[in-house]
Amino acid sequence: MASRTPTTSTTTGSRTTGGASIIGGDRRGDGPGPDVMDADTLIGDSVTNDAGDDLGKIEAIMLDVAAGRIAYAVLSFGGFLGMGDKLFAIPWSALTLDAEQKCFILKVAKERLDGAPGFDKDHWPSMADPTWASDVHTYYNARPYWDDDFGASPDRRTSAGAMRGGPADVA
Repeated sequence: MASRTPTTSTTTGSRTTGGASIIGGDRRGDGPGPDVMDADTLIGDSVTNDAGDDLGKIEAIMLDVAAGRIAYAVLSFGGFLGMGDKLFAIPWSALTLDAEQKCFILKVAKERLDGAPGFDKDHWPSMADPTWASDVHTYYNARPYWDDDFGASPDRRTSAGAMRGGPADVA
């Protein structure tokens, strides 16, 4: 696996690896969030782009169970009152959580999302298919989560995969 150095956000100084970036909000408060959150609290969160356009809402969060990582957020977009919505698998790393506004930001123009590969609620793609997964990550210009080497990350909390080296590898 290729090594990936965590990047730093110029707005908040937050470290990002294979997960969603986090901006805004109090990151030192008591209790969970926004670094570790109940996935259920994110379902229904709105998604906007940098221009402030409403892109829809989070319908589901898909896990790569074997890797112990979040693979995708399923975005619902384009329908009216829940009818005719198209669903999109958005790579988790393509999203930014705005903890203050309690929404996600996806750096994609609304017109680009209109043309994105999507699916409907009764015909989901095979998300474990490597070709499909690579195509989705390429479309959103997102580094595939399976390319991240969390063992090289200075933040050992980022994934269960960080412990690949065994107990002696944990700080």
